[in-house]
Amino acid sequence: MLGVVPSPSSIADAVAARLDLFLTRMRAESLDYGPDAAALLEAAADTLIGGKRLRARFCHAGWRTIARLADRDAVETDTLWDVCAALEIFQSAALVHDDLIDNSDTRRGRPAAHRALEASHRAASWAGDAEAFGRASAILLGDLLVAWSDDLLESALDGHPRARAVRSEYARMRRDVTTGQYLDIAEESAWSVNPNDTHAARALRVVSLKSARYSIEQPLRLGAAIAGADAEQLSALSSFGLPVGMAFQLRDDVLGVFGDSSVTGKPAGDDLREGKRTVLIALTREALDSSARSVLDELLGDPELTPEQVSFLQATIVGSGALDRVETMIADYAKEADRALSGARLENAAVGDLRDLARAATVRSA
Repeated sequence: MLGVVPSPSSIADAVAARLDLFLTRMRAESLDYGPDAAALLEAAADTLIGGKRLRARFCHAGWRTIARLADRDAVETDTLWDVCAALEIFQSAALVHDDLIDNSDTRRGRPAAHRALEASHRAASWAGDAEAFGRASAILLGDLLVAWSDDLLESALDGHPRARAVRSEYARMRRDVTTGQYLDIAEESAWSVNPNDTHAARALRVVSLKSARYSIEQPLRLGAAIAGADAEQLSALSSFGLPVGMAFQLRDDVLGVFGDSSVTGKPAGDDLREGKRTVLIALTREALDSSARSVLDELLGDPELTPEQVSFLQATIVGSGALDRVETMIADYAKEADRALSGARLENAAVGDLRDLARAATVRSA
């Protein structure tokens, strides 16, 4: 693969191979835990199936911008692929906990982890509340995945000359995501006591911490740190990665309201039923009069919303102009990211790859 840009499928295949090696080791080390624990391990392995491997792709791209600046024929190492795989394990942990918090029934077109664990309880005819078992088990499943992610990261960095820098980036990512997740659920309650004109700014802060940094910026920095990036290069990648991440999450918020369930793998209008206080909702509320705002607030977060009520809320969002405003924000963030790479001391072909990745992340239907 000397001097060649890997395709998304080749990156996904390389990460899958590293995950398979890791899972083989985890299964071997867990044999004496018994069959019930083995079921938890397999549930964890199931969460690693599928996905776009977006974080791994940005981590690889970050590595390439630095490694191939010094040596155009630099080849990927096991350390790089293991860190990419560790990111995907951490992503699975975040999704397990996110689905639990949001009471989501599905993920990638399949039952969410807590629902799958609930179903396994029923199938085994165990005593007690199957739903409570599923929720409690999913908390532990997410914790196990976080531990696995750390395990793989540490083994990847053993003896690596830049281990300290990579650990520092990874630790910051974990803290940001956890804090952002808390702020996300806090906003579902705190919105009621905060001025309407502050809601969008508060939602953008959640976007930055929970998704934008973690999905794009930090994987870029991790890959670059492995390759030995200096402060100036890391800053350039951050200036690119953060606005791409913001655009990525804003697109996700749009899809959460308007996405096609056959493409996204989640029910249409799922974010409306979950009551997510996104930028899209904040801007909608700003544009409505008090009466219409009250109707929106009453419906938002009702898990039993009918298709007709979902359609009504969608029409309200469109009619308020909020959807157009968010689309403008997405376009502006994409332009900001593109400008950030101009003149940056990064490998030219890799910069082109980054721009392609940014377009794929922000102009998508799933």
